[in-house]
Amino acid sequence: MIKNELSKTDLKTSDFDFDLPPELIAQHPSERRDGARLMVVHRDTGEIEHKIFSQITEYLHAGDTLVINDSKVIPARIYGKKMRDDGEGADCEFVLLRQKSLDVWETLVRPGRRLKGGARVSFGGGKLVATVKDIVDDGTRVVEFSYDKSGGATIYSVLDEIGKMPLPPYITEELKNNDDYQTVYAREPGSAAAPTAGLHFTEELLDDIESSGVDIARVMLHVGLGTFRPVKVDKIADHVMHGEFFSVSDESAAKINATRARGGRIIAVGTTSCRTLESASDDDGKVAAMTDDTGIFIYPGYKFKAVDALITNFHLPQSTLIMLVSALAGTELIKKAYAEAIKEKYRFFSFGDAMLIC
Repeated sequence: MIKNELSKTDLKTSDFDFDLPPELIAQHPSERRDGARLMVVHRDTGEIEHKIFSQITEYLHAGDTLVINDSKVIPARIYGKKMRDDGEGADCEFVLLRQKSLDVWETLVRPGRRLKGGARVSFGGGKLVATVKDIVDDGTRVVEFSYDKSGGATIYSVLDEIGKMPLPPYITEELKNNDDYQTVYAREPGSAAAPTAGLHFTEELLDDIESSGVDIARVMLHVGLGTFRPVKVDKIADHVMHGEFFSVSDESAAKINATRARGGRIIAVGTTSCRTLESASDDDGKVAAMTDDTGIFIYPGYKFKAVDALITNFHLPQSTLIMLVSALAGTELIKKAYAEAIKEKYRFFSFGDAMLIC
C-alpha cells in the first residue's frame, strides 16, 4: 500500500508554488499521442527516469489493472446574445459545467452580473435558448435550455453544431481538430474539460497493454472546471472542491477488487480516475459499484485506499492537482521531479508530457 507523509494541518497554498517558464506550456498535442515524453517517478527510491510514453508498458505488469475515465468532453463553450423585447442585447459566453436534469445545466457565464433570474440568451441564431432559473454565484447560473427537438435532436447534438471545445485559458492556439482534446476511449458525454492524462493513449497502445495481461477498467467522472480553479485560501485545508458526478459499474468494481485480492496493482490514469476510485472505496480499498457526486479533496496527509500508482500530466502551480500528486509521491519528491522537468524542458499542462508515479 501507499506510504503517506504525516498530515500537516498548516499546509499553505504557497507551499505548492513554482516558477514555470511560459514557453513550457504546451499549446498543441504531440504529433503522436504516445510520442510524448514520460517521467517515471519511483516513490520508494526517489529515482527519476526519462522515457517516451509508449514505453509505459515496461512499468505495467500482468495482473495489474489500468483504470481509465471514459467521460467525453462536450463542445461546452457557446457564444450568444442576451434577448430583449426590443431586440438583441449584450454578448454572452456560457460554459456548460454540470447537467442537473435533461436540459437543465449549471453553467459558467460571462458577464455574470448582467444575467438575473428569468433572463434569456439566444445561441446560434436561436437554435438554442437559455433561461436563467437560479443564481449560484456571480459567474455561475442554473439555466434551462430549449431547442427544436424534432428529428430526435438533443442538447448534445445542438452543442455539436454550435459549440466550441472549452480549452483552458493557458492554451491560446486555436484547436485544429476537436478529437485532439478527446481520449480515444471517450464515450460518456458530459465533461467540460478533458481527463488529459488519457490523451497519451492510442488504441494500439491499449491493445498492447491488454495483450500483456493487464486488465483495463472503465470508470466515469464528468470533469468540471472546479478541478482546475485556483485555490484562493491561504490554508489548503480551508479549500472546498466543487462536486463532480461519477459512476463505477458492477463490472469495473469487480475487476478492480479481483486485482487487489490477487495482489495486483491499481493504476489510475489521471487524477479524475484517482478521485473516482478513492471516492468509491472503503477503508480497506474495496471499490463499490455506485453513482454519486464527489467533492473529494486529496492533499498531503491523505491516506490512499484504492490507488497504487498514477499516470498524470504536469500541473499548474498552487492547483488541487499538484496537491494530489504530492499526497501520493511526497511533496519533496514532487518538487524535485518538477524542478527536473523544467530543467529538461518537459511540456506542461493539458497537452503536455506525462508522469508515472509508481
